[in-house]
Amino acid sequence: MTHQKKIASVLRQATADGVLGPEHPVAGFIDVQGIRDSVTALHKAFAHVPDALHAFAVKACPLVPVLRLLADAGMGCETASPGETRLALAAGFAPERIVLDSPAKTRAEISEALTLGIALNADNLAELDRIDALRPARSRSVVGLRVNPQVGGGSIAAMSTATPHSKFGVALDDPGARARVLDAFLQHPWLTRLHAHIGSQGCSLQLIARGLATLHQLAEEIDAHVGRRQVTSLDLGGGLPVNFSDDTVTPTFQEYVRALTDAEPALLDGRYQVVTEFGRSLLAKNGFTAAVVEYVKQSGGRRIALTHAGAQVATRTVFMPDAWPVRITAHGPDGRPKTTASVPQDVAGPLCFAGDMVAHERLLPELAEGDLVVLHDTGAYYFSAPWAYNSIPRPGVHGFLHRDGAVELATVRTPQTLAEVVEESGSSHGPALLTGLAPAPHDEHSDCS
Repeated sequence: MTHQKKIASVLRQATADGVLGPEHPVAGFIDVQGIRDSVTALHKAFAHVPDALHAFAVKACPLVPVLRLLADAGMGCETASPGETRLALAAGFAPERIVLDSPAKTRAEISEALTLGIALNADNLAELDRIDALRPARSRSVVGLRVNPQVGGGSIAAMSTATPHSKFGVALDDPGARARVLDAFLQHPWLTRLHAHIGSQGCSLQLIARGLATLHQLAEEIDAHVGRRQVTSLDLGGGLPVNFSDDTVTPTFQEYVRALTDAEPALLDGRYQVVTEFGRSLLAKNGFTAAVVEYVKQSGGRRIALTHAGAQVATRTVFMPDAWPVRITAHGPDGRPKTTASVPQDVAGPLCFAGDMVAHERLLPELAEGDLVVLHDTGAYYFSAPWAYNSIPRPGVHGFLHRDGAVELATVRTPQTLAEVVEESGSSHGPALLTGLAPAPHDEHSDCS
């Protein structure tokens, strides 16, 4: 089944079931088999590495049913906040298969990880002092240090984490930094892992590989400095960029492994356990967002389709359209692809500001009220970062599976109700500012009028 036919069949089932339509004008959809296939491709690419832990980056899709699916498929989990750690535990990941990477860990967060046996990567040398003070004598946690190889950035600055002024890790090329890292490992025998994340979307495989080759070289330097084998694992981060131009999966995990091996043949030779932290590359192409066209209008001679998919579900696309463009396809109310002649159209979202546009002058079959638009490749990050502007309820997310010629849907996240929006906005504290604060004292002799 082609990708287009697969989406059309899901839309037909979703509209028939009522999870997409007038009552629910926007919804997300996740391809269950597609996720399993992506995980299989990742494991296959690293099959020659004797010891590899592939930890899914929770930030890419913090939905417990998705995390449980990934755990069942053999993944570990990478978290970057106390909330994400709770989600990982709720999804059933064993603590030893969780890696905590928050750049601003509190003492409570560190203590919890060390008590449970969750691995953690310190972002800086000061954090190592906190870990040293909090670490139980028999902690099972693997502890690493994040370094910044400072090899440069890619085409999207916000996605490049190995630049000279990146907020992440110990900047290796800063004066004296490398020596301080070497001494940190000498002073802390429990420090056994090195971590780096070079960047993600917009970063070339060659840039990523160059940075991780530097990580390998540093591990060798550390062991020579301390006079024994102390570094036993390398956390390579994630960051495989995704092709958003069409359905082709490129680069592949195999190509990523080849690039690493070309840059440093010993990186994956089995001397070190390898940890990866992929997110977008596993899920982006395994999800899409669909929305109802509410109105169509003309403005300045340009056709505009007002839909229910805007910055509240595609925040990055709306605010950084050049860096995060999405493919859009047009479908009839029943989900079937529209085949009429294409005309340039703006595709706008429902939010009350002029910039809420997901596409400008996009060539699409002429959209009409009640039609559906599909935003492709939104399986990662688009479901994880809903924007609450205009108090629009978070949309439902549904998993789908094709089996025996039929489409099966399962709710992953229930659509938020208007009552829940009101409650989330403090309704239970409604009178607080009227009755909960003592009135300011009145000075009868004040000269102010």
